[in-house]
Amino acid sequence: MRNRHVVQIAGSALALSFAFGCTDSATPPTSPAPDLQSLAAPTLTVQQSGTTNRLQAVSPVSERVVWASGTGGTYTITTDGGQTWHAAQVPAAHDLEFRDVQAFSDRVAYLMSAGPGNDSRIYFTSDGGQHWSLQFINQDPNAFYDCFDFWGPNRGLTTSDAVNGVFPVIKTDDGAHWTNIGANLPVAQPGEASFAASGTCIATQGSKNAWIGTGGGAMARVLATTDAGRTWNAYDTPIVQGTPSSGVVSVAFRDALHGILGGGELATPEAHLENTARSSDGGKTWTLATPTPFTGSIYGLAYIKGTVGVVATGPRGSAWSSDEGNTWMTLTGLKDYWAVSFASARSGWLVGVGGRIVKLSF
Repeated sequence: MRNRHVVQIAGSALALSFAFGCTDSATPPTSPAPDLQSLAAPTLTVQQSGTTNRLQAVSPVSERVVWASGTGGTYTITTDGGQTWHAAQVPAAHDLEFRDVQAFSDRVAYLMSAGPGNDSRIYFTSDGGQHWSLQFINQDPNAFYDCFDFWGPNRGLTTSDAVNGVFPVIKTDDGAHWTNIGANLPVAQPGEASFAASGTCIATQGSKNAWIGTGGGAMARVLATTDAGRTWNAYDTPIVQGTPSSGVVSVAFRDALHGILGGGELATPEAHLENTARSSDGGKTWTLATPTPFTGSIYGLAYIKGTVGVVATGPRGSAWSSDEGNTWMTLTGLKDYWAVSFASARSGWLVGVGGRIVKLSF
């Protein structure tokens, strides 16, 4: 969603204060995995990102290789599990905000910048950031690309706020060229958009499934495809909604059926609101889960890889759940983190304001 809905509102709030699934049909257990039932709170290790720019997205490739990205054209990478990070800027991109990153190795990664018009771009590197190629630059002054996700190194989707009732979603099947598939998606509501907060407003799973979370319209919805973007359906969600600054911000699925979403109302950061919901039928229906213990909106959430555990984060705090959002436990002291992702059931990373990075070790 445009800066006025994410950065400015979120900024005023601050002032006030895992590998892809093997198949589409895999269905892990619906009860907490044994290792989570007795799991203690994670160990939190502060790491030095090498930048003071806000980091808004993180993409672990493994327990050793992790990329993160953010404002000022910045990205940072570790190849030793975060003991050392190496930050850099994409050449001639210092004014861009890299709201999303997708990495596949220590050498191969995509960056997506969000912004109006040609500030929305996609870059690619195959040599660890020594060189970047500009794959896509948005030419529509009314479009604003928010986040992307990939089924594999060459296949992915990037979503934008709606323009004149159409979501100008773009897709690649070769990892180099992007094609507009907006005509395949449902008609957008007036004002409907996604939130470019953490690079998690879209989630892919298996080889064909994808879900896009929306807000800003009368209804907060999830747009879903089971055939790699050829056809889509829109499903209503029950979280707080109905204003230009409310709705679904982050969505994640652990298999083809079971997913969780987070969001909220960015304009009321002090309020406890209905900010989480779950689905067990591939996103067709959603049921409210327990709200997080921190107030305000969830900016990013992620499954603890291979489990039903979840970590959620936002400007007002962070929390983790061992039972897919039935109960939450506060991660003490972790405020102003915008995104979270896991490499495994043992290791994950939170990134946020001021270049902050924290490793979560279970």
